[in-house]
This record gives sequence, structure tokens and C-alpha cells, in this order.
Amino acid sequence: MSPTVTTSSEANGNVSSATARAAASAAATAAATGPQAVTMAKALNTAMVDAMHADKSVLVFGEDVGTLGGVFRITDGLTKTFGEQRCFDTPLAESGIVGMAVGMAINGMRPVVEMQFDAFAYPAFEQIVSHVAKMHNRTKGALKLPMVIRVPYAGGIGGVEHHCDSSESYYAHTAGLKVFTPATVADGYRMLREAIDSDDPVMFMEPKKLYWSKDLVDLEALRNEHEANIERGTSTEGRAAVARTGTDATLIAYGPSVPTALAAAAAAEEEGRSLEVIDVRSIVPFDDETVCASVRKTGRAVVIAEAHGFASVSSEIVARVQERCFHYLAAPIRRVTGFDVPYPAPKLEHYYLPGVDRILDAVDDLQWED
Repeated sequence: MSPTVTTSSEANGNVSSATARAAASAAATAAATGPQAVTMAKALNTAMVDAMHADKSVLVFGEDVGTLGGVFRITDGLTKTFGEQRCFDTPLAESGIVGMAVGMAINGMRPVVEMQFDAFAYPAFEQIVSHVAKMHNRTKGALKLPMVIRVPYAGGIGGVEHHCDSSESYYAHTAGLKVFTPATVADGYRMLREAIDSDDPVMFMEPKKLYWSKDLVDLEALRNEHEANIERGTSTEGRAAVARTGTDATLIAYGPSVPTALAAAAAAEEEGRSLEVIDVRSIVPFDDETVCASVRKTGRAVVIAEAHGFASVSSEIVARVQERCFHYLAAPIRRVTGFDVPYPAPKLEHYYLPGVDRILDAVDDLQWED
């Protein structure tokens, strides 16, 4: 069942409610022609459109998200559809953006804010750590903060420093925050809808280099799936996914590193090795069950992430797997990560980012008997 649509024309009284809803329904039906080639950017945009139609308390704001539609055009068309009261531009003041979102969330709204680039969120870090993450606990559960902070993150776009940070570890380390990062187009839609529905604050980490990736996706089927999950009280929140099955070793990745892991698994198959790929999807909460079930099956694991390896999400994954799977491991867990240096210049980023060759080298080092 699709959400009830309220168009901007209907809201302004230019057409009758029945006419507006009929037109919107016809447009949705015409667009729903089964699986189509959809980009991650389109899936995220559609998720916000559908959430805003379904719930009038959802609003979107941030730097250049209104008229421009965001630097990456993820919010394109929202202001035109919903008006400037529900999708609007803010001053270049990240701390103020998040602080305003806190106040709105406390008072019954569901704000979705965009930080524009990963490192641009750092001026708002005090607000996120001291208020967003702690408000529910500070008030003994009296206040909830149903808000989403969208952070385009990681590299692979030829950007300079301040535009390509992998900042997920900061948020994962902060108790009180959920941290999601989709790697597929379908999960872009699915996980953003679930993040907006959540009564807890969510750091929604969007891999910039995957914005233009395409998959065959049925958006109407995803809408129906979301509605069915609401009716059943179920969701995919906090669940990892088996992106590729295998038997010899497990590649554990999230966000921008998942396609790289899949490419490595495909290359390994040509060399006679069967690698399973786990897409973590939700960094917090973390799905120990799915990840560890794979490692117990294969007995070997490599964790892949673009972020620095020291004191990172990849460090935590290795620790959790080692604690739970020690007696199943045939070799120490290896990591393939970004190097422990500031993000390099665009011409050098291909050396810095985990690649297929580095992953296969790590797999070869898993103490194979042959």
C-alpha cells in the first residue's frame, strides 16, 4: 500500500483533494512498471519523498538542499513538491543546523538534515555527542530524538581533504547513536525509510562514490515492503546481509567497500577460491549473528573498510569476531583499510583506498595449507 500523497498544489488549495490524490496515484501507477535501472541517489530521494508524503512531521533542511537540491542532488525536487516550510536551506552553520533539529525533534517533528560533506559535520560534533546522543538517557526516557543526520562520506570521487573523510568510527563510538550505511540501491531506499521511522537518532552514512551506481530495483515493491514491515512490526534494521555466498573465507565490508569486496570475490573465483561477502549495513546496532555465522562456516576472514585501520570500526569488527569465533578460526583475521595518514590528493587516492589486489593479497595470507 503506497502512502497517502498530499501535493503542494493540494496544500495550497489550487485543486480539490480528490483530484490531487487521483493525479498522484495515476503518476505513481504509471511509474511502477516493475524493476528499473535506479541510482542510489534516486533511491534516497524517493525514500525522502515517500516519508514526507506519509508523515507531515518529516522535514528536510541543510546547506543548499532546497533550490539547488543538494550538492549531489539527493534532495532535488523536495522544495518544489512540499514547499519551503518542509524542505529549506539553512545558513552555513552545521552546529546550528543540528541544534535546530534537536529542538524540532523534541517538539514532535522528524527532521532529516544533510551535512553536505563528511568533514563538514565536525563543527556540529559537540551537538551530536553531547545532545543528540544523550538526550534520551539524560531525560530518563522522557524525550526521544527521532532525527536523521545524513552524511555523504568516504572517498572515490577525486575530492580533496575535508570532502572524503570516513568518519563513521566517531559516531559508532558514541553511545546513543545508530549508524547505518547502505551499499546497494535497494538498501538506500529501505534503510533511509527505516532511519526516518526510528524514534532514536540515526547517523546515516551515504557512500558518495555509490550515488551514481545503478541496480535494477522495483521502487513500488520496496514501498509495499516498507508498509508490510510497519504492519507486522518488523524491519531489516540492525541486520547484515550475505551479499555473496562462499565456503573458503569471509570478506566483511560495509558501505563503499562492499562493491570492492564483491569484485575481489569474483576475481578469487577465477583463481579457484570461494569467498563469502557480508554487507554489514548497520554498524550500530551490529549484527554479530550473521557475521559470525559466516566466519564459523568458512574459518577465515578479512575485514575491508576505507577508513583508517587504527582504532576503527574495522578494529571493532575484528575484536567481536575473534571473541565469538576463536575456536573456529584457521588463521588470524586480516584487515584491508585506508592507510593511517590524512586523506591524500585526488591523484593518489587509488593507492590509499582498498582495492581488489590488496584484498586478494590478504586472502592469500590466511595460512592456507596448500
